[in-house]
Amino acid sequence: KCVESGGPEPGVGCAGRGVITSINFLEENGAYDDVDYVSYDVLGDVVCGGFAMPIRENKAQEIYIVMSGEMMA
Repeated sequence: KCVESGGPEPGVGCAGRGVITSINFLEENGAYDDVDYVSYDVLGDVVCGGFAMPIRENKAQEIYIVMSGEMMA
């Protein structure tokens, strides 16, 4: 299975809220049943709390933080 979700267009709405809504939708529809791993690629800031949801809600058993000095990273 592979699922990708996004948020509202830039400057409109709250992208963090989109993350929360997406994760809740996936849970309700059984997307996390019988999977070996789940990968979240999220921003490190806490806009509306959504970007940190996989960590905050104990949805992660392991967390890898990847950082870069590149301005566009």
